[in-house]
Amino acid sequence: MSTTAAVIGCGDVSAVHFEAIAKLDGATLVAVCDSDPRRLAAAVAAHGVPGFADHLSLVEAVRPDVVHICTPHDQHASVAADFLERGVHVIVEKPLAHTLAAGQRLVAAAAAGEAKIAVCFQNRYNATSQAMSSLLSSGALGAVLGASATVMWQRSAEYYDSRPWRGTWAGGGGGLMMNQAIHTVDLLQWLVGDIVKVSGHAATRFLGDTIEVEDTAEFVAEHANGARSVFFATLANAFNAPVTLDVVTEKAVLSLRGDLTVTHSDGRVEVIPERTSASGGRSYWGVSHELLINDFYARLDDAEPFWISPAEAEKSLRTIKDVYRQSYPESAHKVS
Repeated sequence: MSTTAAVIGCGDVSAVHFEAIAKLDGATLVAVCDSDPRRLAAAVAAHGVPGFADHLSLVEAVRPDVVHICTPHDQHASVAADFLERGVHVIVEKPLAHTLAAGQRLVAAAAAGEAKIAVCFQNRYNATSQAMSSLLSSGALGAVLGASATVMWQRSAEYYDSRPWRGTWAGGGGGLMMNQAIHTVDLLQWLVGDIVKVSGHAATRFLGDTIEVEDTAEFVAEHANGARSVFFATLANAFNAPVTLDVVTEKAVLSLRGDLTVTHSDGRVEVIPERTSASGGRSYWGVSHELLINDFYARLDDAEPFWISPAEAEKSLRTIKDVYRQSYPESAHKVS
């Protein structure tokens, strides 16, 4: 039996969702939705399915089994909750929500119903991330002592001008940390352990004439297991450098630079390559959207919630909002 799907929001990242649905055995795209008439018309023409200007009209007319939410950040939580309340399964792009309060409401909505929901932290499906998780959780490398991570990327004024919501607190809920570096924050807390305390700062160092949110941030985090991690990210770099993530344990150093290098204390060195992808998506989105989406569809009949749930995604959102509150104490109403 075919599982019917719809895509809500037909902007940039929707491309990888359309690709994944098209490749997935047993899945059929039945509708698209976008509030922008031109994007909606283009999606209808490209995929040959009905188009809707709002998501409630779509669910009333079509009622798909699964929706993929690819809207601006400030719509993630409310749109996802609307579908969950109607028993429709949801895959929502990161972040969970643009505010912590909205994220908490979505956590509650997910817990209250039977429909499943996944949050797109697709980098957890990378071959290197999976290998790091297996090695660290096995205990073979000893206790985790600490970690460090960097995101050294570049974004232009044109990037923000093309989608003005990206550069605002109201639309994006933040800047660099919410839109780019949140994937790395998520990997830090997933691999090293829950973050229980963070001390950090966010600022606009490069794009102040274009955006009201941050383009640079750093923090030191304490994890529940006693480990400490350090983090730095910026959009002022000259190019999109590979994300780095180093984890130090009692018996090895795991170093992610595209591929994963594991240097053991006895001198052994292992290299675990990252997979490549022929996706039409942008390279910095990673290679694993399709894997996450396939896994979600395969687990629709499982009794338990999907493993990258709103409750799990709230962890990185909370860490980022803690850094914002420390950085902008006079604007608590904007950054909460």
